[in-house]
Amino acid sequence: MIGIIGAMDIEVSGIIAKMTDIKTSVISGSTYTSGKIDGRECVVVKCGIGKVNAAVAAQTMILTYRPDIVINTGVGGSTSLNTHIGYVVIAENVIQHDMDTTAIGDQRGMLYLPEGNIDYIPCNKEVVEKLEKACEDIGETHYVKGTVATGDQFITGNERRSALNSDFNAMACEMEGGSIGQVCYLNKVPFGIVRAISDSMSEEDDAVEYTVFSKSAAKKSISIIIEFIKNS
Repeated sequence: MIGIIGAMDIEVSGIIAKMTDIKTSVISGSTYTSGKIDGRECVVVKCGIGKVNAAVAAQTMILTYRPDIVINTGVGGSTSLNTHIGYVVIAENVIQHDMDTTAIGDQRGMLYLPEGNIDYIPCNKEVVEKLEKACEDIGETHYVKGTVATGDQFITGNERRSALNSDFNAMACEMEGGSIGQVCYLNKVPFGIVRAISDSMSEEDDAVEYTVFSKSAAKKSISIIIEFIKNS
């Protein structure tokens, strides 16, 4: 089974629309939709925006549905001059940029986990390769691989975006992937993250860009997920 988590309706509704044999279950206020896409069993949830919502959804999905893979999909903001609106970022790893215990000598992004400390959480290499192939198969998709930086902040302004790139080598920023990655890492579940860029490093207002381009960016990420499922 493939588990798919998105924060908003626009990030998951197109995936649910492709499903057959649908069943739904409401847990902790979120609706989990299970069914099949091209004969492959899937479960999809809209988790809501932010790290805690995403972590709750990921843990609930893992405990309830036992997915073989978890994918976080949706839109994100660019943190690189080389990543433009409509481009896709496939995470090779993820870091929580708002985790900050530097006052006691840690690197920013360091997480204290039961088995030890970690900052960059690696995505599953096979999942990354399959997401890359999905981008190539659907065509007309510019994609890059790299770090996705997560925090409970909508990042605006080129200065703040550039800082995430220089501090973490991040290619995109968003608000859920890092916590989903942490939950999957703790549960030893392979995971991947795909983000279509909805707002970029430009002179345009970031909130305006997001409003204008988020729907088209979400459609791009949905297309990639559907193709990924077909090939899994």
